[in-house]
Amino acid sequence: MTSPTDTATTRVDVAHAKTHPNWGQWATRAVVLLLVAMLVHQLITNPNFEWDVVGEWLFAPSIMRALWTTLWLATVSMLIGMVLGVIFAVMKMSNNRLLRAVADAYLWFFRGTPLLVQLIFWFNLAALLPTLSIGIPFGGPDLVSWETNDLITPLTAAILGLSLNEGAYMAEVIRGGLLSVGRGQREAAKAYGMTETTALRRVVLPQAMRSIIPPTGNQLISMVKATAMVSVIAMHDLLYTVQAVYNRTFQTIPLLLVAVIWYLVVVSILSFVQHHVENYYGKSDIATRGTSKKKAKGRNGDADGIDEDPAIVPQVQERT
Repeated sequence: MTSPTDTATTRVDVAHAKTHPNWGQWATRAVVLLLVAMLVHQLITNPNFEWDVVGEWLFAPSIMRALWTTLWLATVSMLIGMVLGVIFAVMKMSNNRLLRAVADAYLWFFRGTPLLVQLIFWFNLAALLPTLSIGIPFGGPDLVSWETNDLITPLTAAILGLSLNEGAYMAEVIRGGLLSVGRGQREAAKAYGMTETTALRRVVLPQAMRSIIPPTGNQLISMVKATAMVSVIAMHDLLYTVQAVYNRTFQTIPLLLVAVIWYLVVVSILSFVQHHVENYYGKSDIATRGTSKKKAKGRNGDADGIDEDPAIVPQVQERT
């Protein structure tokens, strides 16, 4: 029979236990550090990067104007796309079958065709409709008309293509956010005498924003990068301007690096803002997680307290 004195002597304190080194993790770290070092060495020592040319063009006035055009185009297209997204999301959730059919057709067409094809189509709309007019339909007189080439410039073609394509994706993002709010919330709002519009504005949308904000941030970042496609219709965005410069100077790689650096800067700023906006709308979730951690810590603390309580430890040892 083991005496209490022998049990206390042989007891192992896990607080002083040593863990075995994980050689697999150390090998992975070594490989990653080696690859990073090789990449940095290549970036510094390879003269073909021509970093002096990159520094010369990075803040050039033409590049700054092109960067502003890219940001302006992305912002305007995203705002129009969000408005279209709200409209078609509400239409798709409507009880009216005709509205649902129109929304389905819009989503089917603009999500089913590549953005590049849409941009080229809008830019060449004059080949299909030489003039655009407002008047009596089915052969009636025109009240006012315009030459299509006068209306559909590279700028308007870019805004049409980007915003209509974005509206189709934002409609699904917003519809998913609205569906994430329980039906009981709408019924409770009606019980308080709110109309459908008031309930949507005051009850449903504020709760749906937690589900809408993260994918909307991703869509905005995608929009900034998608503006590079408008270079095919001669829109003077960042990529088109860079291409115009290196077609003249034949310094392709350093000019492309200028575009890459500015895209990375813009996307990094947007990601930082998105992170803080998500935290703002997810404050209730963060508070809930914090409360759960405190409760778990409290339970663990009570369990640890058994070992730390000098009045209880001898009783446990005696039972063993």
